[in-house]
Amino acid sequence: MNTQWNFDNTYIKLPAIFFTKQLPTPVSNPKPVIFNERLASTLDIPFDLSVFAGNKIPSGANSISQSYAGHQFGYFTKLGDGRAVLLGEIITAQNKRLDIQLKGSGKTPYSRGGDGRAALGPMLREYLISEAMFSLGVPTTQSLAVVETGESVIRDRLLRGAVLTRVADSHIRVGTFEYAARFGQREDLKALADYSIKRHYGCIANHENRYFLFLKQVIKRQAELIAKWQLIGFIHGVMNTDNMAISGETIDYGPCAFMDEYDQNTVFSSIDRGARYSFKSQPKMAAWNLARFAESLLPLFDDGDMAIKLLEKEIDGFQPLFQRYLLDGMRKKLGLFDKEEGDELLVNELLELMQKHKADYTNTFKALTLGESDGLALFAAQEFSYWDIAYRARLNRQDKSKYEIQNLMKSSNPAIIPRNFIVEKVLEDAENGDISGFNEFMSALKSPYAYLADHKKYCDLKPSASCSYQTFCGT
Repeated sequence: MNTQWNFDNTYIKLPAIFFTKQLPTPVSNPKPVIFNERLASTLDIPFDLSVFAGNKIPSGANSISQSYAGHQFGYFTKLGDGRAVLLGEIITAQNKRLDIQLKGSGKTPYSRGGDGRAALGPMLREYLISEAMFSLGVPTTQSLAVVETGESVIRDRLLRGAVLTRVADSHIRVGTFEYAARFGQREDLKALADYSIKRHYGCIANHENRYFLFLKQVIKRQAELIAKWQLIGFIHGVMNTDNMAISGETIDYGPCAFMDEYDQNTVFSSIDRGARYSFKSQPKMAAWNLARFAESLLPLFDDGDMAIKLLEKEIDGFQPLFQRYLLDGMRKKLGLFDKEEGDELLVNELLELMQKHKADYTNTFKALTLGESDGLALFAAQEFSYWDIAYRARLNRQDKSKYEIQNLMKSSNPAIIPRNFIVEKVLEDAENGDISGFNEFMSALKSPYAYLADHKKYCDLKPSASCSYQTFCGT
């Protein structure tokens, strides 16, 4: 593996309003906690404790903190990287450009009174969930390393400090465009848009209507992304506009979790008291965020009135596009290779039964995949038997073998997810100095669709598992 990082920093060529030169703050006694060998091999990056702790900047890096804004729970706020620095962009052997960011690396001009640091537990949570999402096939930022700082951070109590190294297609957010539109000049906004298009949507870079097509592309990627969230029961928790990446990746894992019992009203975030970002609201809030993105792009259009109509039409198209991706995914989860008009009704009836009978989301589809009841109360209900008759008839109308159907279902229904009570247990143990359970769980999460007997202990439900589980933003 190379000892040099292949940096090629382009974000710093944008107007100065978009970033501040910022070095990470060195820490006293860094210790390695976990290193992603698979990702490091892909990036051709060596392990360097001093770099991952923020005590040394690798050759070619150009360390900055990015400025952006965001609507947080519906209210506009001026933000920025309050505890993160972007070391720079590396080019992989596959000619892919990726951001390398240190999170929890100290104060920046955007810290707003915060200490700029992060605690070990939340950084390990992001590492675990983001890598699980990657293995589940969901576009996501990834985690390269977590190191302890040897210093304490003060939250509700003293916690062990840590720095996470995060890898992303970019850290450009809807909130970055809101910032440009609110605090910059038109030329600043244009520079950001042209840069983002070239970096993420190069095929439209020279098109005369590229800003309109830019919105269309971002809408498409977000519709695909949110559908993937819904298909695996993932709840982000804080879908503020500064947490929506224009690349279409899942970003900023704070109070996130996976549903156990299926309930469309599920909320995991302790601060989301109005259920703004509940499971059922995620598609609606994605469209809301995209409307803020469209508003930010308006200064780039010559005919404002006409642009508003066109952009509104595109935003209105998000929901049917999302529904199409969701239904296509649900068909696969049920082993359906073709399309019939009644498929959406079949899916919705199953989900309604799951909610009524408080069925586990993941294990219900797993049981359908294996043809086993798994002791689920749902399967004993008379009304489920009526649904099952219609479902079996639907399967029989396609020219596919049981083997083909089960293989499709296995590839679409994970047997293992980051169960909330297991996540909490391995994080608690890690915070107390025992990382073995975390590492073992991480190893299992690398193959969520494998249906391995060894993973059974991660598939069983905790007797008290329910929607009362809460996660917190104190990261």
